[in-house]
Amino acid sequence: MDWGLKNRLSRIIKPHNNRALMLAVDHGYFLGPTEKLEEPKKVIAPLLKYCDSLMLTRGVQRTSVDATSDTPMVLRVSGGSSIIGDDLSQEDITVSLEEALRLNASAVAMSIFVGSKYEYQTIVNLGKLVNEAEKYGIPVLAVTAVGKELGKDARYLSLACRVAAEQGAHIVKTYYCDNFEKVVESCPVPIIVAGGKKIPERDALQLTYNAIKAGAVGLDMGRNIWQSEHPVAMIKAARSIIHGNSNVEQAYSLYKKLSANDKPNNPNQKKNKSKKPNNPNQKKK
Repeated sequence: MDWGLKNRLSRIIKPHNNRALMLAVDHGYFLGPTEKLEEPKKVIAPLLKYCDSLMLTRGVQRTSVDATSDTPMVLRVSGGSSIIGDDLSQEDITVSLEEALRLNASAVAMSIFVGSKYEYQTIVNLGKLVNEAEKYGIPVLAVTAVGKELGKDARYLSLACRVAAEQGAHIVKTYYCDNFEKVVESCPVPIIVAGGKKIPERDALQLTYNAIKAGAVGLDMGRNIWQSEHPVAMIKAARSIIHGNSNVEQAYSLYKKLSANDKPNNPNQKKNKSKKPNNPNQKKK
């Protein structure tokens, strides 16, 4: 493995503990203005310093991320179908490696859809992307998905992860499932677990803990952070598990503590506080 590739990987998966907290904000590439991600710049700004890397599209990177940031960017380079289309699995490579270099990406990411109608196309595209990325020393993150009829089962997730690794992906992102240890054991490259749909905060922290305990190097969490009522508190709590070895109760207690200090001001209370006390010597107008 070349120095440049090793260096870029070390920005995403921290070498001192082999852990990673990735913040996902790439949902708009097929979902459009996702709830609570309607204005990406406002969402990203307060969270950026708490994640190890940010997964996003080039459009959001250019318009919504401060160019002075030193947070590594994981650039999604695939797309082609939206949520209202016929089949989300019909994706292609939409961003060149030259573009990724111009954007100073630390890694590039694309999806493969195992068991779907367009399985062949997405897997071949992954192989081609790895071929190109190797020329520039850029790691490739393969986002695995399986056909709906297969479900989130260890057998099929193991298949998807192994296929991605066999094609040369340097990191694989997949779902958590029962017997997840089997998925990790059968995949020769690091696995990052997807945060998935919004669930209660404690459940999301339990997912984080379970994934790390089962052998994942980290999580790529999006909706369970920025759709939380207290996103900064939530990312700090998740970070305490990934990098601080907290258990679920410790992390959830941290979330509640930070949330309590993050309550929005009562408008009436704010108004009363700003009002000056009456001066008994002042005449009424």
